[in-house]
Amino acid sequence: MSMAAAVETRLPGDRISKRNFDRLARFIYDYSGIKMPPTKLTMLEGRLRRRLRATNHATFDDYCDFLFNQDGLAQETVYLIDVVTTNKTDFFREARHFDYMQSVALPVIAGSGVRTIRTWSSACSTGAEPYSMAMVLAEFTEGRNDVSYSVLATDLSTDVLQTARRGIYPEDLIAPVPRDLQRKYVLTAKQPDRREVRITSKLRSRIGFARMNLMDEKYPIGEPMHVIFCRNVLIYFDKQTQAGVLNRLCDCLAKGGYMFIGHSESITGFDLPLKQVSNTVFQRF
Repeated sequence: MSMAAAVETRLPGDRISKRNFDRLARFIYDYSGIKMPPTKLTMLEGRLRRRLRATNHATFDDYCDFLFNQDGLAQETVYLIDVVTTNKTDFFREARHFDYMQSVALPVIAGSGVRTIRTWSSACSTGAEPYSMAMVLAEFTEGRNDVSYSVLATDLSTDVLQTARRGIYPEDLIAPVPRDLQRKYVLTAKQPDRREVRITSKLRSRIGFARMNLMDEKYPIGEPMHVIFCRNVLIYFDKQTQAGVLNRLCDCLAKGGYMFIGHSESITGFDLPLKQVSNTVFQRF
């Protein structure tokens, strides 16, 4: 049988029905805030096929029956959310944010008498963002006895957190990292053909990774943060969800602290205790 014929003879149960798509989309939205419009049907089918295999279900109908009629969500939610989340990330992505953090935000925070600069990457993906933050913080605090730093890195996906904790990446992914920082904080593989690098243990040890859902009513982050990065995640939420997330993030931000959002995102129209101090950079008042 040709490949084309195989596609044409796809089993009826090999597609997600409208009813089941609506149920999945509603659950995904309620749990994670991620919108799943009908245009995402094919994408959702493709991503969920591995969960069908992992749970030994032959069709999407069987899988959805397991989720919604047999209490399967109790054991499957984490894995379901892992496969539907989008996790694009790069080191020093939107580099002007890191320039502002280094040249303005950190000196202001340290100048106010803060002894430990608390920072949070709230949608850390595979770790490029918090490691970039840590490099900037390590450089700023190097040789200083009056200030140190901490980095909290959280994400909804357990898959990306596992990668982030390991700190091992394809060699070409660290190209945006300045050469002087690569020499200090990035290790190359002993076998060149592996074409992998690893973040140094000294830097990895300064970051705490944890799973967190931004849809939760409260964020258990301890003392207020001085810097919060929440970039390129708000675009997946509707206005109501954005408002809730931003208000909860502001509750976690110390007065005078800084919030960074993605360059394609906006907080216009929201009543927040923030003033804009640079492009997509805001300070808590």
